[in-house]
Amino acid sequence: MKRIAVILSGCGVFDGSEIHESVLSLLAIEQEGASWHCFAPNIDQHHVINHLTGEESRESRNVLIEAARIARGQIQDVQELNASQFDALLLPGGFGAAKNLSDFALKGSDCTIHPDVLSACQSFARVDKPAGYLCIAPAMIPLIYGSGAKGTIGTDPDTAKVFNTMGGEHIECPVHDFVLDQKRRLLTTPAYMLAGSLSEAASGINKLVKELVKLA
Repeated sequence: MKRIAVILSGCGVFDGSEIHESVLSLLAIEQEGASWHCFAPNIDQHHVINHLTGEESRESRNVLIEAARIARGQIQDVQELNASQFDALLLPGGFGAAKNLSDFALKGSDCTIHPDVLSACQSFARVDKPAGYLCIAPAMIPLIYGSGAKGTIGTDPDTAKVFNTMGGEHIECPVHDFVLDQKRRLLTTPAYMLAGSLSEAASGINKLVKELVKLA
């Protein structure tokens, strides 16, 4: 059975992992006959958002502990992620990818990736193991794969411009499809960058995961 490492960024679209994307990804991995294994950085979230009101809360939450909600406790610190033990990597989206795994939401093209997350992602890139990035998570790709890496965040021109400024090559993509950078064995899909419903998000995620497991 192929083993897919999944890096989460918390729990909730506005301050962590997009829950629909995360669960759809885990389900798709199982449906393709592979197993998923979740990881997250053991750090405080950038901030906490009340998902009912959209307002920022004064409380503090831990990314690993929050991500454990999605993984039903089956999760490890991303420091423990060893690419040699897995066949592929997957990162769902949600603002946590741009606030916790990186600071893309705050600094744009001048962003950095949390060192533990960067190390884990680059370990897959170095040994040419396939990786999939969903929604806003592809914003980290130029810092992981270097100049010329292809990816998509959908059709938003401003985000695409930042992606290109960072050295990536953005490719527009509809919600039901994915982009494959064959040279880097790298897959991306817009998911909720474009999706208006759970089924729309699933349409591209399912295709991406199917190809990811095939390449693994």
